[in-house]
Amino acid sequence: MEDKKISRYGSIFPIIIIVICLSFLKVAKSEVYTVGDQDEWNSETDYASWSQKYNFSLGDVLEFKYSKGQHNALEVTEATYRSCDTSSGVIAKYESGDDRVELNESKKYWFVCDVDGHCLGGMRFGIDVKAVNTSITNLGPTPSPPANSANNYAFERWSLSLYLFASGILLNMFW
Repeated sequence: MEDKKISRYGSIFPIIIIVICLSFLKVAKSEVYTVGDQDEWNSETDYASWSQKYNFSLGDVLEFKYSKGQHNALEVTEATYRSCDTSSGVIAKYESGDDRVELNESKKYWFVCDVDGHCLGGMRFGIDVKAVNTSITNLGPTPSPPANSANNYAFERWSLSLYLFASGILLNMFW
C-alpha cells in the first residue's frame, strides 16, 4: 500500500521539489522606478537625493512622467551632465511626457532636463547601474567595491549548491 502511494505521487513529487528549491533562489526581478516618486519629473524635486534612495540594477526601468512640452528627459554623457550644455553629448532624447528608459547596461547613466534653466536648477541626476542589485548611487568619485562582495558571491554559490544537494537527496528517497 505504501509503495503505491509513492509511485502514485512519484511523477509529481520531483516537480514539487524543484519548485520549492527554485523559490529559495534569488530571482532577478526588474523594478520600475518613477523618477521623483510621487513628485514625478519636475523642476522642484531634489533628484540627487531621490536617486540615492535606490539601488538600480540591470533590467530596471526609469519612468519619466511630466507635462509634455514643459519638460523633457535626455540621457547624456557625464561631461554634458556636469556642464548642462546639451549642444553635444546627448545619448537619447525623450519628450512624450510618459517615457520609459530600460537600464540595459551596467554603467553610469546621466539624465537632465533640457528646458532652459531646468538642468542648472537641479533637474538632473546620475545613477550607477550594476549587474546585480548591489549598486551604489553616487554623483561624486566612484567608490571602491564593498569589502565583502567576494564573500556574498561565495555565499550565494554555496547556498545554490546546498539546495541542489538537498534536492538530490530528496529525489533519491522518493524516486
